[in-house]
Amino acid sequence: YVKPKHLDALTFALAPVVEGRMGCKFLWGEVKHLDGEDRVATIKPMFTDGLESIDFDYCIVAAGCNFGVFHKWGESLWFPTIHADARPEGSWPHLDERFLEGRRRHILEEYTAIGELAKKKATILVVGAGFFGVEWITELEYFFKDLQLTIIDALPNCLGPLPAKAANYCSNYMKRHGIREFYNLKYNSKDPDFFKGVGMPNGPDKEYLCIGVKAANYFMPADTLSEKGPGGGGWILMDMTLAVKTRDGRVWSADENGCPRIWAIGDCNYACVEGPGKMDDWPIPPMPKISYPSE
Repeated sequence: YVKPKHLDALTFALAPVVEGRMGCKFLWGEVKHLDGEDRVATIKPMFTDGLESIDFDYCIVAAGCNFGVFHKWGESLWFPTIHADARPEGSWPHLDERFLEGRRRHILEEYTAIGELAKKKATILVVGAGFFGVEWITELEYFFKDLQLTIIDALPNCLGPLPAKAANYCSNYMKRHGIREFYNLKYNSKDPDFFKGVGMPNGPDKEYLCIGVKAANYFMPADTLSEKGPGGGGWILMDMTLAVKTRDGRVWSADENGCPRIWAIGDCNYACVEGPGKMDDWPIPPMPKISYPSE
């Protein structure tokens, strides 16, 4: 958002790579429902109005997640709005980010809006001092010097998963560049005293929420999704082989030999394997969704 031309340098079309280099068939569409019993995916192709069914022998779900923990659909600037049902209920329904040009237009709009805020020397509050928040606020400071920047987090320091020396380095960088930091502070936009406590009695001109993750597994049956977890649950349950399982612990979509046919990898899954007793005693205890390498 702070340097729009970076988009073209960092993005590419999937179809030529998947079909040309990998020799796989690429279907551009949205999965609306996954049927484990019959092993059929119901999809909405991009350029047709109806639904189509695709059968399979094996399936890997790698649907990722969204980052807007307070939004119904997990909407945030850090991930394009790609689900058809989410677009009408989003903040930029005039843009179709399923297309590269739609994403480009959104980035240009946000870049222009930030420029206008900088002209007014606006106050900016970034909520969340994890990887996203620290990267975002330092980029804002580097490209838009006139912004008045503040970052907060509920933890005692920024970048909690990093070693203390690395976190302190980043905190000192922000201090040197005039970015105000507040820690051990929980975000509460409905409390006037909250904004007074961060030196914004009238509230900020603009807020950026960089906290939490939200599941986006809308196509999965409820029995395969967690009832708890980050963002209110909805994460795909898995066993020790990453095979999808049901809430009662059965392998979902097992074949005649009891072997799994569907797996969930990456940020779409629950990031733990439940078991008896305390969470620390589970086969795989819960891992923070921010710890991508460990997952």
